[in-house]
Amino acid sequence: MLNLVKKIVPAPVFNFFQPAYHWSLGFLGALVYGFPSRKIFVIGVTGTKGKTTTCNFISQILEASGSKVGMATTVNFKIGEKEWKNETKQTMLGRFQLQKLIREMRRAGCSHAIIETSSEGILQYRHRFIDYDVAVFMNISPEHIERHGGFENYRKAKVRLFERVAKKRNGIGIYNLDDENASYFLKPKVEKKYGFHLKSKSENHVLKENGNFEKIVEIENIKLDSEGSSFEIGGLKFKTPLIGEFNIYNFAAALSVALSQGINPLKIRDWAADLKLPSGRLEIIKTKGFSVIVDYAHEPASLESVYKTAGSALGSKRLICLLGGQGGGRDKWKRRAMGTLAGNYCKEVVLTNEDPYDEKPEDILNDIEAGLLQATENKFQIGKNYWKIIDRKEAIEKVISLARKGDAVVLTGKGGEAWMCVEDGKKIPWDEKKLVEEILKKS
Repeated sequence: MLNLVKKIVPAPVFNFFQPAYHWSLGFLGALVYGFPSRKIFVIGVTGTKGKTTTCNFISQILEASGSKVGMATTVNFKIGEKEWKNETKQTMLGRFQLQKLIREMRRAGCSHAIIETSSEGILQYRHRFIDYDVAVFMNISPEHIERHGGFENYRKAKVRLFERVAKKRNGIGIYNLDDENASYFLKPKVEKKYGFHLKSKSENHVLKENGNFEKIVEIENIKLDSEGSSFEIGGLKFKTPLIGEFNIYNFAAALSVALSQGINPLKIRDWAADLKLPSGRLEIIKTKGFSVIVDYAHEPASLESVYKTAGSALGSKRLICLLGGQGGGRDKWKRRAMGTLAGNYCKEVVLTNEDPYDEKPEDILNDIEAGLLQATENKFQIGKNYWKIIDRKEAIEKVISLARKGDAVVLTGKGGEAWMCVEDGKKIPWDEKKLVEEILKKS
């Protein structure tokens, strides 16, 4: 519908009326489904990375406490015991779909709705008529810059979630105080604030500048290995199956939400041992002496986190990496940056297709290649330690064939996604983990 309107209406006119258009659709969606979020406790999670995982952790903890939960994320939907894969290729559903889903949650008896809330969703007012009770800030780094017209606009879009919660009596804000942009998210005067951070980080200026927190979750004595992680919070020792420092942040955010709901931290400690990651988020497949990691990482910050985790927590001798990039004009700047990261962390690299949309896959790979060749840690020569293979299945076969004992094969960009988006609006069914398992059986 929006594309049709764009074709009919001149661009300057459309841009002027676009906010009103999105606002109207948001209002109509809520009206049609009876403003369902007014009768359910809504938790919104925003940030550049970790949103999906954090939503799932919040869901698992709330369910363990006896609550019936509904959830909508990039990877999965949930209403009580019913859970299904998100096959829409949308982090945040359209206004009518999302309002309908929230109504279904409420009718099913859910007490809580957890909504992964994206900057694009906020830009299009998908959040506008959702009655958020809690806003969670995970982190923020450059992403969707071309869409928003700059990093500051991207950040402002996410801050709007907190502006919504600040208008609500007893609204709750959850903040990653280690993120350098946390102070921007603390500006809206949310009534109740909870913060989390790692004690090992340098002195936290945000704590000095912003008082009146209900609770500060301080994490210390962190130990990471291939079996999981252990750490202490407020004198309590936690042990989880979660790998990587970034997952400790995700857990800390979920813990903060749980504390804001009055859940006993002793019980949370017990439940932490059984937490499960969503599909395609640092999924590790061990085989024949090496590991294969399947992860969604689609922007520089998350990609570097995965590489660091694979090299340190998993103790891998070498990283053998598969890397692609999004097409369709989406953040072209990050292709080169991600290529350089791969070049600095990985010993061998296979460049391949991801979601080209209407862009030529060769052009996308050329952009990534330019960054790869700028790496300072490793020098690359095509056909020797890096390859360009458009067909992603062939590329996965190649990258797995390069692995030796003690290596980690890192596949990024798709994670748990159900589709690969190609030209003319076509979508190809995709299941990266299943494909890897099939290749490993044959090898």
